[in-house]
Amino acid sequence: MTNILYITASARKDGSLSRMLGDRFVNGWTRRDGSGDVVRRDVGTNPPPIISQDWIAAAFTPGAERTGAQKEMLALSDQLISEVSRADMIVIATPMYNYGMPGALKAWVDQVVRVNETFTFDLARGDYPLEPVLSGKTLVLLTSSGEFGFAQGEAREEMGHLIPHLKTVSKYLGAEQIHSV
Repeated sequence: MTNILYITASARKDGSLSRMLGDRFVNGWTRRDGSGDVVRRDVGTNPPPIISQDWIAAAFTPGAERTGAQKEMLALSDQLISEVSRADMIVIATPMYNYGMPGALKAWVDQVVRVNETFTFDLARGDYPLEPVLSGKTLVLLTSSGEFGFAQGEAREEMGHLIPHLKTVSKYLGAEQIHSV
């Protein structure tokens, strides 16, 4: 039984290669697996809000000291983190826009990668003060782009920032295994 969090990030509802790849993967997996739940989160057409100064202040305020307004401001973030926490596998189907991730996916990452929720922060750890809270998850990255040659050793390798960025934040999603297509 595999619980899947399936995130789509294309702004295109129709004709999106990354959506097609994601749908095929998730549908094939659930047919093969036969059990588990799939939570679908379409940030491409329903993007989470970008974080703000007030959001950051609320996130850094200890939970017991948060005002009602701060709790309300973090409600969506709490829901998104809960979805990540419950998942065994996170599937992100996304295009690469302008050599990086779509803004809507970045907004989702910012809502989910949160101090004292998905990572802890302690300067006593020296050069690596952040420590992941979640673990044991598999991350599947299904990406598309209008150009080619972004893989390791190819002509545009240094221009493709989508997969490296997602791999960097993956540990704060609890990913221990990463697969990308």
